[in-house]
Amino acid sequence: MLVLADAAEAPDAASAATLKVANRTIIVLRNTFLGETPDARVRRAAVVINEVLDSTEDAVVAIEPIQTSYLVLVGGKRAFIVSPKDIGPDDDSARTAAEHAAANLRVVVMENHQARNPRFLLIAAGYALAATVIYALLLRGIAMLRRKLISLLPGLVRNHSVRIRVKGAAIFEISTVFPILKRLLWWFYWLLALLFTYEWLSFVLQQFPYTRPWGESLNGYLVHIATYLFNGIIDSIPGLAIALSIFLLAQGISSFSQNLMARLAASGHIGWLNSDTLSQTNRLLALAVWLFALAMAYPYLPGADTEAFKGLSVLIGLMVSLGASSMVGQAAAGLILTYTRTLRVGEYVKIGAEEGTVTEMGMFTTSVRTGLGEVLTIPNTMVTGSVTRNYSRVVAGTGCIVDTVVTIGYDTPWRQVEAMLIEAAGRTAGITQDPRPRVFQTALSDFYPEYRLVAYALSEQPTSRAELLTALHANIQDVFNEYGVQIMSPHYVFDPKDEKKVALQDWYRPPARRD
Repeated sequence: MLVLADAAEAPDAASAATLKVANRTIIVLRNTFLGETPDARVRRAAVVINEVLDSTEDAVVAIEPIQTSYLVLVGGKRAFIVSPKDIGPDDDSARTAAEHAAANLRVVVMENHQARNPRFLLIAAGYALAATVIYALLLRGIAMLRRKLISLLPGLVRNHSVRIRVKGAAIFEISTVFPILKRLLWWFYWLLALLFTYEWLSFVLQQFPYTRPWGESLNGYLVHIATYLFNGIIDSIPGLAIALSIFLLAQGISSFSQNLMARLAASGHIGWLNSDTLSQTNRLLALAVWLFALAMAYPYLPGADTEAFKGLSVLIGLMVSLGASSMVGQAAAGLILTYTRTLRVGEYVKIGAEEGTVTEMGMFTTSVRTGLGEVLTIPNTMVTGSVTRNYSRVVAGTGCIVDTVVTIGYDTPWRQVEAMLIEAAGRTAGITQDPRPRVFQTALSDFYPEYRLVAYALSEQPTSRAELLTALHANIQDVFNEYGVQIMSPHYVFDPKDEKKVALQDWYRPPARRD
């Protein structure tokens, strides 16, 4: 019989020695006793136990008190002495430690007799062989079950995808669900295979005396893991119930606040709260309620007090703080645009060099559709940081301003030019007469005056302004051609022979009229 003496550290001593017999721990000696160190005590006990187990004598294990210590005997010989300073964390007295050591030693004596019994070893080998056959059959069975389920999966997924629909549309598609279920079956198969292998190895090792401690440790470890998981699930139920209650309460408060804000916006008594700001206000309230709920429920979540959970929280916070500066700026700009009501959905605006109809105002970006059908996504910080021209505020409803600029030489009466521009606007379908189109002389340049026609249109589609401008420009060309006025602006290299001025009798050329 092989007796091993392993050195190990004890919590309350500089060194300790573990007495092991046939892979089974007998006791951990922690104290120098009668001049012998723990290592020397273990070696001496190993010699005695080895002699007794190798003999044919009846190895009876007993304990005898010696003052405050206890003597452990095997076959009438002293194996070792347990002193009060040898007490381990699982013992409350030297007697308890000696009794535990004696019980372990009795098991070793019994296993020593079993290891010398050929009949016992033959029976153990039979049990191990039977367990191996059952283990192989189980592996084959779960493999066949896996293949059978994989063959049935396409039909099952197809039938249930037809039954489970939302507004006539199937929720599950076999092309996406089948690979996921197949992978889950693969993982489940290997989980069962590993579990069967673990249990088979533990059972086989426990059949033979020398390997029995290994099998018991394997089985005990599995039981410990299962007990730990079960206790963890049971212990987390109260915290989950409290966290769920907090989230349900937050859901109720969020719904109530949204209904309240809708009623206040409909009443019109709060100036900043209207249909334009209602959605953003509801989002902010919901965000505040759920952030507060998450902060309240965080301590009750399973694993919230673990180092891994704390480390993950710190990592997420660091990532948000480093990467969210621009996002926070965009969100703040979106809130400014919403509550200052600089823009509204449906209005025709010019932001920097881009112009079009506002189709969406988000938290971070604003979408504008140009007259050519392009959709521009503009960051909110760019909107707040540039000059924004709103062409829709002066027109009631969903209209917008339509304006264009022409430059005509000084030899054409300005009254005639204004009258022609007004007439061209009147011929353009979609331009309203209330308010009436107006012409402004915005500059008197060196070679020509600059005329700006400002008209108003009630447009419902984002492309209407571009179409209106096209029609207006066409009508301006037609009217100017009808009255013989060229639109091309003159530029001179030297003074012309004739003065570029309008005689008094020509001030009211058609279609201009005297008031």
